[in-house]
Amino acid sequence: MNARIFVGERQVDAWPIGNRLASYGDGLFETMRVHRGAVPWWSSHWDRLADGASRLRIGLPGEALVRQAAASLFDDAGDGVLKLLLGRGGAGRGYAPTLSAAPVWMLSRHALPDAVESVSTHWCRTRLSIQPALAGLKHCNRLEQVLARGECEDAGVDEGLMLDTDGNVVSAVAANLFVLCEGRWSTPSVARCGVAGVCRAHLIHLLRAGEATMSTAQVEGADAVFLSNAVRGILPLARLGTRTWSPHRAIVDARRLLAGIHPGFAADACSVGHMATDGGNDQMKRERS
Repeated sequence: MNARIFVGERQVDAWPIGNRLASYGDGLFETMRVHRGAVPWWSSHWDRLADGASRLRIGLPGEALVRQAAASLFDDAGDGVLKLLLGRGGAGRGYAPTLSAAPVWMLSRHALPDAVESVSTHWCRTRLSIQPALAGLKHCNRLEQVLARGECEDAGVDEGLMLDTDGNVVSAVAANLFVLCEGRWSTPSVARCGVAGVCRAHLIHLLRAGEATMSTAQVEGADAVFLSNAVRGILPLARLGTRTWSPHRAIVDARRLLAGIHPGFAADACSVGHMATDGGNDQMKRERS
């Protein structure tokens, strides 16, 4: 892994021992898709990070320095994934934060995940806790997702869909969720828990999608469903438990719209060999259990 670690404005050789991020998950992160050495959605990611830092009262390093360090990791103008990890400064026992401490942050470079045409999912038993104070943030407290990902491995599916403790649909384990019903896209609200994804925000605008409280029945009865995140773009849902969906033209169109604002997803938009091209309204299939 190629990485750069900083305390405030000073580059260091290793992550500080006893840091609050390691002790309490006291921090935030951004995972960005890099295309030819650049991050097309840099401003969107930085704005979300800055909002999270403000809400959690974590110091934020200078944007110019962060961008310079990021560029040094991709000076070959290659493609990949850039992860930015921001932790509150300070150490020692106790929950009370030292608000004046310089932040600890790290940038790291990773390979792109393999491209896939569609994904299989199931409903996770692990629920997301309702906590409006943290809702929308991409914070580093991710044990619920760790448990849910373990369920996916046990079930042999690509992803899991997660509910909150009231039984409302929130998201996938590592992606947001969009459903098509009667020609209109919608996505679950993240006002009480869940991550307000960068890709999600762009797709809400592109698709004129609504945000709403959503039930499992609404997802299972949808005409088309896809997952989204800022690294993988749009992932069509092919199977949810015993429910299956055929490829749908509306997802092809959504992929093309997304490629129009992020060149890293252009290949996805062109990969329509197995996608519907007859205008949609595909029959949903039910498998016998």
